[in-house]
Amino acid sequence: MRFGIFAPMKRAVILLLAFLMCAPAFCGEPDDKNDKQKRVFVALATIVDGDTIPSFEMMEVVIYGRRTFASERKQRKYDKLTRNVMKMYPIALEVKAILVETYLYLQNLPDEKAREEHLEKVEKGVWDQYLPVMKKCTLAQGKLLIKLIDRECNQTSFELIRAFIGGFKAKFYQTFAALFGASLKKEYDPVNNEEDAMIEEIIWMIDNDML
Repeated sequence: MRFGIFAPMKRAVILLLAFLMCAPAFCGEPDDKNDKQKRVFVALATIVDGDTIPSFEMMEVVIYGRRTFASERKQRKYDKLTRNVMKMYPIALEVKAILVETYLYLQNLPDEKAREEHLEKVEKGVWDQYLPVMKKCTLAQGKLLIKLIDRECNQTSFELIRAFIGGFKAKFYQTFAALFGASLKKEYDPVNNEEDAMIEEIIWMIDNDML
């Protein structure tokens, strides 16, 4: 690396910063008066041109930025996806919270009858709370929510419904979703699906207050 005419000064600054970062490792903590055992700290170092320089293994940091496309059509599609994720992601987090709370509560109920009665109340509550919200959503947003639920819960919507309220209702809701071209069995796959990869980036930006 070339520093130009200010190379000695820059090198000194870098070494000073490295020393300050490593000072606790080299010096250790002040000895307690009653502690006669000497504390020893070890720091990794690299020898460069005869100088011993502290070295650190840094964790990989991934930084995403808002995508831009040369094609106006692709840009509009991406911006629409961003808006949809910003709208549906909080709902997916709420669904996850409801499922966790419901699961924990079911563990404290005495028998199967009590659990079934509670699940019926939860189902009705979910319908009453989210049906008005979902009526205002587009089909694309509904499909996105199905993916996001799979992301948050590590299970598809179909599997969750089947686990909580039975296979019959899971098939009923799956048939109902299919009438609109959706599937409760849709999985979230940011590794192999380009759109899901973009969704993951958008969520990262939301979580880091960049959107």
